[in-house]
Amino acid sequence: MVSKVYNFGAGPAMLPESVMKKIQQEWLDFQGMGVSIIEISHRAKEFVAVLDEAKALFRELTGLPDNYRILFAHGGARMQFSALPLNFSGRVVSKKCLYVESGNFASLAAKEAQFFCAVETIASSAASGFDRIPDVKPEQIDPAAAYLHITSNNTLYGTRWQQFPESGNVPLIADMTSELLSRQIDYNQFGVVYAGLQKNLGPSGMAMVIVREDLLGYTDEKTPTLLNYTRCDKDNSLTNTTNTFAIYVIKLVLEWLKEQGGIAAIEKRNEEKAARLYQVIDGSSFYHGVALPEHRSTMNVSFKTANEELDAKFLKEADAIGLYALKGHRNVGGIRASIYNPMPLAGVEKLAEFMEMFAQKNG
Repeated sequence: MVSKVYNFGAGPAMLPESVMKKIQQEWLDFQGMGVSIIEISHRAKEFVAVLDEAKALFRELTGLPDNYRILFAHGGARMQFSALPLNFSGRVVSKKCLYVESGNFASLAAKEAQFFCAVETIASSAASGFDRIPDVKPEQIDPAAAYLHITSNNTLYGTRWQQFPESGNVPLIADMTSELLSRQIDYNQFGVVYAGLQKNLGPSGMAMVIVREDLLGYTDEKTPTLLNYTRCDKDNSLTNTTNTFAIYVIKLVLEWLKEQGGIAAIEKRNEEKAARLYQVIDGSSFYHGVALPEHRSTMNVSFKTANEELDAKFLKEADAIGLYALKGHRNVGGIRASIYNPMPLAGVEKLAEFMEMFAQKNG
């Protein structure tokens, strides 16, 4: 057992240490009530205050415009792959929905949507092994489509959209699971933004969904109640007994983010962390990055050594010194460092130094 472990897992990912200590401190006695947050009713005024505070903090930190609603939905991001077409494809008679395939989860989103709408994949980087974000030209976007869906950051391959596509009057929907709150964005560009919690927001199992108000009200009549965004909005995300613990943790994470200086400050730190790792990769012929440099993510750094044997040796030695969960996804292989908001600079520096030492010893 090493003294300090840095968790580079892609998700469920690390939480800020101060947040976990706060959870521990309040675990048996939430706000002097004598009971835990997980024991009180989701309709208790104390919990509703937590939910409302979480939404208010998100608005404050992101500058989210007033005409966007914040929903807490079950099933993580993958459940939303079904909910999106059920709630929005009815905006157009054809039920045509456009998708960009930039990685594994983008592919899964389109595959799931096919059960509920007419999916058209207008661009893909599958042919190049998802090492880049595919080009999307304005003429590829059918103005009669219900929406255009993208995955803004691709966790497996370490790519992200540096600039989002212009979609005109077609609402742009973005799965931001692995980068929400990691950089400043203009929410006015989007009709919907959604994210699973387990990267930068909290524990796994739920999703945050941000919806522009004018897009609500088109839900298919056969939509299950708990996938109905209009109903969820009407009920303040309390249609059924929600995951009260997860929403409580979200509030604590948002408070922590505010203490760090907000999104502008965390974005600067994230860029510094990623740059340090890419510096090692680019400065040595020993490592090979998965993503093309101009398409690289600041959240997920995927790379490989010369062969699988060296990759395995790297992972074993890294784990032994407290560099945890660096194994790449099975679809990609190699090594992946997920350096979400809570990952401190010290953890990235320790990894970078190990990478340099490993390359010298094995190159």
